[in-house]
Formats: sequence, structure tokens, C-alpha cells
Amino acid sequence: MCLAIPGKIISIEDEKDGIKMAKVSFGGIIKEVCLAWIENPEVGEYVLVHVGFALNKVDAREAEETFRIINEV
Repeated sequence: MCLAIPGKIISIEDEKDGIKMAKVSFGGIIKEVCLAWIENPEVGEYVLVHVGFALNKVDAREAEETFRIINEV
């Protein structure tokens, strides 16, 4: 089973070895994430992340609902 968590892009970094990276916030915890598979990523958007790779963009409401559920657990 895989677990992917939504995160908010807070900054997009210069490409490292040709790979676009970003600082992504997961409820205040900041991690570096690979954006190679995301088309036209922008600061402020939410992405679904699995083991350091953004898999796709997600709606802000969906991301916030996921955070709410995680906080309840």
C-alpha cells in the first residue's frame, strides 16, 4: 500500500541536474520535493507527494480536508 500526502508549494528552486525541485509545506513541515512530473507548477498550488515526488496537483479543498482528517487521527 502506498501513502501520498498533499503539500503546498512554497517555493520552486533552481533545477538540480535538470530536475525541477520545490520546497513544499506539509502542515508546517517543509520538505524538498521533486516536481519533474508536474506540468507548470506554481507557488501556492497543492501537490500530492509520495516519497519525495509530486505525483499530481490537487484541489486546495481536497488538501485541506485531508489535513483535517489526519489531524483528527
